[in-house]
Amino acid sequence: MYPDGVCRVSPGVFSKCIEFADISYQLAQPDTQTAIFEKLCDLYNYVDASIHIQFSFLNRKVDPVQYAKSFEIAPQGDDFDDIRAEYTGILQKQLANGNNGMVKTKYLTFTIEAESVKAARARLKRIGFDLLGYFKSMGAVAHVMDGWERLNLLHGVYHPDGEIFNFDWKWLAPSGLSTKDFIAPSSLCFGNAKTFGMGGKYGAVSFLQILSPELSDEMLADFLNTESGVLVNLHVQAIEQTKAIKTIKRKITDLDAMKIAEQKKAVRSGYDMDILPSDLATYGEDAKKLLTKLQTRNERLFQLTFLVLNVADTKQKLNNDVFQAAGVAQKHNCPLVRLDYQQEQGLASSLPLGVNQIKIQRSLTTSSVAVFVPFVTQELFQGGAAMYYGINAKSRNMIMLDRKQARCPNALKLGTPGSGKSMSCKSEIVSVFLTTPDDIFISDPEAEYYPLVKRLHGQVIRLSPTSKDFVNPLDINLNYSEDDNPLALKSDFVLSFCELVMGGKNGLEAIEKTVIDRAVQVIYRPYLADPRPENMPILSDLHKALLDQHVPEADRVAQALDLYVSGSLNVFNHRTNVDIGNRLVSFDIKELGKQLKKLGMLIVQDQIWGRVTANRSQGKATWYFADEFHLLLKEEQTAAYSAEIWKRFRKWGGIPTGATQNVKDLLSSPEIENILENSDFITLLNQASGDRKILAERLNLSTEQQKYIDNSEPGEGLLIFENVVLPFTNPIPHNTQLYKIMTTRLNEVAGV
Repeated sequence: MYPDGVCRVSPGVFSKCIEFADISYQLAQPDTQTAIFEKLCDLYNYVDASIHIQFSFLNRKVDPVQYAKSFEIAPQGDDFDDIRAEYTGILQKQLANGNNGMVKTKYLTFTIEAESVKAARARLKRIGFDLLGYFKSMGAVAHVMDGWERLNLLHGVYHPDGEIFNFDWKWLAPSGLSTKDFIAPSSLCFGNAKTFGMGGKYGAVSFLQILSPELSDEMLADFLNTESGVLVNLHVQAIEQTKAIKTIKRKITDLDAMKIAEQKKAVRSGYDMDILPSDLATYGEDAKKLLTKLQTRNERLFQLTFLVLNVADTKQKLNNDVFQAAGVAQKHNCPLVRLDYQQEQGLASSLPLGVNQIKIQRSLTTSSVAVFVPFVTQELFQGGAAMYYGINAKSRNMIMLDRKQARCPNALKLGTPGSGKSMSCKSEIVSVFLTTPDDIFISDPEAEYYPLVKRLHGQVIRLSPTSKDFVNPLDINLNYSEDDNPLALKSDFVLSFCELVMGGKNGLEAIEKTVIDRAVQVIYRPYLADPRPENMPILSDLHKALLDQHVPEADRVAQALDLYVSGSLNVFNHRTNVDIGNRLVSFDIKELGKQLKKLGMLIVQDQIWGRVTANRSQGKATWYFADEFHLLLKEEQTAAYSAEIWKRFRKWGGIPTGATQNVKDLLSSPEIENILENSDFITLLNQASGDRKILAERLNLSTEQQKYIDNSEPGEGLLIFENVVLPFTNPIPHNTQLYKIMTTRLNEVAGV
């Protein structure tokens, strides 16, 4: 093995290996499945007779104790350690229920013959580059493995329990060892006919007899969905086209000769010469069809060897695993046969080295080989700061995501009432709170986040005409805008505020906008000169600055502001008196009347924008959850502000999430439609029939995918992350403290 990933398998034979990720094939649209299948056919047709390829699919266990530890949230000696412990318990329980103790990986090894390493290296590099192009066209992420990665893979095959691979190229020369010494198991024993021993384990290699008249594209997926440690290998060797055609023509000639001999025998025996043995007639027709395929269609002939390696701790477990694999094969009408006295060659052929020592082959055309589609369903299991988002309903694996890694971290949660939108938001809030130092803001029109925020020692700001919690709509920080002058953006907010106050169908007139902007410049002058809290302007300052202009248009705006300055709705004419610096802040706007709610929602958005800009200078992310998002989209000003947030938040470290019932609310205007377009993370819960049709068209959902959002249970649906669509379920045990502070069901809330 060389450091660049080239392996000299035997004198004059060299190989390299590509690791590729899964893609969502089984739930894709029929057109998408056809496109993937055709691209796979193109990949096979690219391979000529001088290139041997081997697909390897490894289901490998990892150390369950170590794996479970990776989901632990360390206690920090504060008031939230009990929640951390409970949340860790939920994650580890989901881990135990799912398949994440089993790591599934996919590889393509390609082998060539060459006179020297130098000659092999150049050609292997070219082939690798071309194969990566085919994977990219299918939507699969792939990369060519280096030497250390290949050795780690081989070590994993020889050590199925997930022991850590310790190796460095610098160790070879001083130790006098070879790379084989670092990957080899403690022992290998090939004394039995149908099993072998490997480092205290029992193993068996079987081959698939492909006898079925029709092959299903789900056969390989069924093998890979078994929960036992298994390594499936497909060795594919192309036959030169002219040689394949000559061979088939020769077979047809032989069959014709046999047919003539049978006809002569029939004439001599005195019966009809058209009566031929059925096998002879069938074989003749099949051979002619195969020849037609090779000559008239884009098909080639390949030799396929299908091997299955099972490894277990005991002989009984091994027999059970082999029996399970045989059951999968039998389901597709193909027997799985244990290799007799060829276990050593079978193990060598099961290693992802690109060598096939088992000469049990079946001739198949390009499309027949491509039926063994190497894709099932894409997984979302990111490392680093990834957070838990539920269980993949197809594979039962955990979904771990880091939205900050997305091209655009904006999110939408769509579903009918009672489908679990708020629970989904709250679950994400808990994850963010426990695993990151980020700030979290919530717009809460229904006052349902109070128990959660209170338990996490957050700040609930109740905005109402009778509340003593005050938020100043004219608050500003010096980082409010990207420009040197923060007033430009703040002036735009004040214009939107006054537009809501003034009402009317046509909005503000040009002169009114001018007098408001002039007043804004005046009222912020003292604060910008001396930025102390007592110098921050309030609405009465704006009101006075308008009156001081002695212009009819300014007077008209000032008169409209009277109600909110000295009238009964003067809740926003105060300096901020709540801890808006808390890392978890919820704005409860349920008690605001119809007139104030529009203003309240706009002010909340502006406060969040101010916090995002302040956090940006500290390198801290800010999460914003807008429940009942459709309320923000009804008014032109708040809708425009929301669209602006969805466009610009990403650059400032903002991560917005909107939860709403009807997707129609997102399609009411082209500007609002951009919110859907600019969301790379979408959670689809149960959908009404009309919304489901709209989403299927807009998001290109297949019929299979739509089943997961049709009459689905609360907390179940589809999760869309960039180009990946996964069915998911996110159950939260009802007997936990977390569930009790997150539920919105009336009988359960009353119980709390």
